[in-house]
Order: sequence, then structure tokens, then C-alpha cells
Amino acid sequence: MSLARTGARLLLGTAMVAAGVAHLTSLRSEFRAQVPDWMPVDDDLVVVASGVAEIGLGAAFVALPRHQRTIGILLAAFFVAIFPGNVAQYVEGTDAFGLDTDRKRFLRLFFQPVLILWALVAGGVLPRRRHRDA
Repeated sequence: MSLARTGARLLLGTAMVAAGVAHLTSLRSEFRAQVPDWMPVDDDLVVVASGVAEIGLGAAFVALPRHQRTIGILLAAFFVAIFPGNVAQYVEGTDAFGLDTDRKRFLRLFFQPVLILWALVAGGVLPRRRHRDA
């Protein structure tokens, strides 16, 4: 495992734990504001559940390097699953986390694929090295 990939895994894992803790504490109302209007579940329940998921996935990414591929895939899937909330924030014009213009909310949409790619690369899923026969 390369030093860069290990660093990327540790950084993303730590950031996920921090974001999860923020979901449950200081930024809870900001996260509630991002739950789409069409979500059929209580906003606070969504925020708490996603915060717990972020803490679990982030801690596992840091603490369980033997399972980094699986956790990287799960993190990427998590980022895909929450993407509709980012789209809803843009479409509904919801202000949260300093995203107070349509332009800022739109530009944020392009960060989600970066997170997905980051999880897959840090988890060793991408790129796959091909071994040549000697």
C-alpha cells in the first residue's frame, strides 16, 4: 500500500468521523436543513442516522486497513446515496453551510464525484494495477 493512498484513507476516514460527530452535535440544524422536502422520514432521524453511518464508516476506514477495499466501496456507495440531498439543496434553494447562492450550491454538486473517487482510490479499488507475467 502506498504512503499517499494510506494518507488519503486516513484523511478521509478522519474527516468522515468529524462530519458524523458534527451531524450529532454542533451542526445538526445545518444538516437538517439539507434533508430534501420529499424525504418521507423525519429530518432529525435522517441526520442522526447519516451521522452514525459516517462515524462508523470513517472509523472503520482508519482502524481496519485490511478491509479498506470493502469500506472504500461502502463509502463510495454512501456518497452516491446522499447525492440526491445535494441536488435537492440546489433545486430547492436551501441555504446551509455557506451555500447561500444557486452558483455555490451548483458548484458543490461537482465535489460529490470527487468524494466517490477519493473513497475508491483510498480504498485501493481504483486504479487496479495489472500484474505482468514475467
